Amino acid sequence: MAGVCAASRFLSKRILSKTKAVPVAAVHGTRNLHFSIYGKKSSAKVSDDISTQYPVVDHEFDAVVVGAGGAGLRAAFGLSEAGFNTACVTKLFPTRSHTVAAQGGINAALGNMGDDDWRWHFYDTVKGSDWLGDQDAIHYMTEQAPASVVELENFGMPFSRTEDGKIYQRAFGGQSLKYGKGGQAHRCCCVADRTGHSLLHTLYGRSLRYDTSYFVEYFALDLLMEDGECKGVIALCMEDGSIHRFRAQNTVIATGGYGRTYFSCTSAHTSTGDGNAMVTRAGLPCQDLEFVQFHPTGIYGAGCLITEGCRGEGGILINSEGERFMERYAPNAKDLASRDVVSRSMTIEIREGRGVGPEKDHVYLQLHHLPPQQLATRLPGISETAMIFAGVDVTKEPIPVLPTVHYNMGGIPTNFKGQVITHANGEDKVVRGLYACGEAGCASVHGANRLGANSLLDLVVFGRACALTITEQHKPGETLSPLKPNAGEESVANLDKLRFANGSLRTSEIRLNMQKTMQAHAAVFRTGSVLKEGCDNMDTVYQTLDDIKTFDRGIVWNTDLVESLELQNLMLNAVQTIHAAEQRQESRGAHAREDFKDRIDEYDYSKPLQGQEKKPFDQHWRKHTLSYVDPKTGKVTLKYRPVIDTSLDEQDCAHVPPAIRSY
Repeated sequence: MAGVCAASRFLSKRILSKTKAVPVAAVHGTRNLHFSIYGKKSSAKVSDDISTQYPVVDHEFDAVVVGAGGAGLRAAFGLSEAGFNTACVTKLFPTRSHTVAAQGGINAALGNMGDDDWRWHFYDTVKGSDWLGDQDAIHYMTEQAPASVVELENFGMPFSRTEDGKIYQRAFGGQSLKYGKGGQAHRCCCVADRTGHSLLHTLYGRSLRYDTSYFVEYFALDLLMEDGECKGVIALCMEDGSIHRFRAQNTVIATGGYGRTYFSCTSAHTSTGDGNAMVTRAGLPCQDLEFVQFHPTGIYGAGCLITEGCRGEGGILINSEGERFMERYAPNAKDLASRDVVSRSMTIEIREGRGVGPEKDHVYLQLHHLPPQQLATRLPGISETAMIFAGVDVTKEPIPVLPTVHYNMGGIPTNFKGQVITHANGEDKVVRGLYACGEAGCASVHGANRLGANSLLDLVVFGRACALTITEQHKPGETLSPLKPNAGEESVANLDKLRFANGSLRTSEIRLNMQKTMQAHAAVFRTGSVLKEGCDNMDTVYQTLDDIKTFDRGIVWNTDLVESLELQNLMLNAVQTIHAAEQRQESRGAHAREDFKDRIDEYDYSKPLQGQEKKPFDQHWRKHTLSYVDPKTGKVTLKYRPVIDTSLDEQDCAHVPPAIRSY
C-alpha cells in the first residue's frame, strides 16, 4: 500500500493558495481560491495560460487511465506493475463504479462442470454477435478467458465453489457445447449473484499493492489532442473547482456505457458515456452505437436488474396463461436463449395480450419452484432486491419483469490490442497515444448482441491488453513532447459558459426530454417512421442545450455543473445512436426493425452459397457503423468499416462463417 496516493482530503496533499480574479457572480467580494495538487511526484505546476479565473494545474505521467471500474483498474495496475508512472482519473471512488452492479458472472471455458473448450466459447460469442463481432478480438478474449479467471482467483476473488472445491460454473444464455450441437454449457463463473461487486473490490484491493496515483472525484472534460495524437486529458477537480491537465504518452479510456440516455435502464446515474463524448469532440468516430442491449429481466416499474443467473439456476418466464412461452420461440435453449431473442419474445407476448398485471404490460419470472436453499446460496441478492423493489417473496411468488436497457455493444472502436482506431481509404489506422477498454471500448467482441457474462470478461481481458500493448511499445520515463500552452482552452470556456448559463430550461428537463425520446423511438422493436420522428425530435432536443439554465454559480462541489456536463455527453451519444439506427435498414442482434425483418448479409445464408453473387459493400449491412458528430450543430455523419472475419490463428481456431442464427 506504500506510495499509493489516493486523492482524498484525508491523505497528505500540498495546498497551494493563489489569489485569482473570480467572476462577480461567483462570490461576493474577493477571496483566495484554495486548490489541491495530488500526485506522487512534485512535478505538478500551476499555470494561467488558459484562464486567469480557473487555476490550472499541470501533471506529467507515463500513462493516464480515465475511469476506475473493472477495466480501468485492471489497466491502471497493469501499467503500474510494469513500472509506468500512472494516474487514474475517476469521477467516482473506484468501488462505486458501475462494475459493482454486475450480478451473473464471468464466462471462461474452465470445464469444471463437464467438458468445455474455449473454441466453443468462441463459436457462441460469434453467433451471439450475429456475425457483427470481429473474430480476431473474439479469439483473443475467449482464449485468454480461463487464464484471466484463474488470475482473479489468485488475486483473492471468492468464487462460489463446487463440492470438490473447484470454481462453480452456472448455465447462462447463449452458451453451448460442441459448436451449438452439444446442449447447454455451464461456463459462467460466479460469486453467488454479486460477481461484479466481488470483482471490483478484488481489483481495487489488488491495485493498492502498486504505486498508482488516484485522482478521485475528478471529472474528465476532454482529450488533449494535437496533430491527431492524444497527449493526455483535462479534468475538473469537483472538490475545489481547480482544472488539471494530465500530460501523458498514453491515455486509456475506461469510462463505461451510456445507459442513462434512456428513461428506464439498469445503469447507474453515472453511466453517461463520458469517454465516447470526449472522443466524439476530438473529431474521432464511435462505432455501432445503434446496438443497445435490452436485458430481459428488469423489475417492472423500478428498472433494477434481475440477473440472467436466475434462469441459469432454473428460473422460467411465464405469461398470463401460466405458460412457459420461451419454449415456442427458442425450442432448444428456451429461457436461456440470447438476450435479444428473449427480450423480443417477451415484448411479443405483451403485445399479443398475454402480459400480466392490471395493464397486461409485463410478464413473470418464476423462481418459487426452486429449492429455498438453492435461492439462499446462489441468488441471495436477487431475493433481497425483489422484496425491496417489487414487494415479492421469491420463494412463494413470481417477480414482475420487463425488458430494460442494460448494455451498449457500441463504443470507441479499437483493435484487439486496445488501441483506438479510425478507418480511412479502406484501412484501419491507429490513433497514437489513445486506448479504450471495457464498455466504453468497442473491440467488437460483442457485435450486435452481447452474451451474458461476457462483459466482466471483456473488462479484465482488454484492460490487461491495454497495459500489455503500452508496455510493449513504450518504456517508463520517456520524455513527453511539449503541449501547446493553451491546450484545453475550449474545455474551460465550455465549463465557464455552463456555470453561468441562464437560459430557460433546467438540466433535468432537457435530460428527461432526451430520455423519453430515446425510450419511445429506439426501443426493443424499431420502425423507419418512428425512428425518423425520433431523429427529428432528438435534433430538436439537442438544440435546446443552448437554452440550458444552471443555478449553482459556485465552483466547489457544483453538482449542477457536473450534471450539465454529463448531459452534454449523453446528448452526443443519443444523437449518434438514433441516427445510426435509422440508417441501418435490417434486423441484426439487438437492432430489430419491423419494416426490415431480415438480416442483410453479403450472401443469403439461408440458401446454398453456390451460384450466389456477393453483394457490394454498400448494399449489405454486415459492417460496422462509424458515427461522427459536429458538437456545435449536433449533425451526425455516418461511415462504415468491414467486419474482421478471420481469427488470430486459423490453424488453431478456424473462423466461424455466417449462418442463420437460431436457438
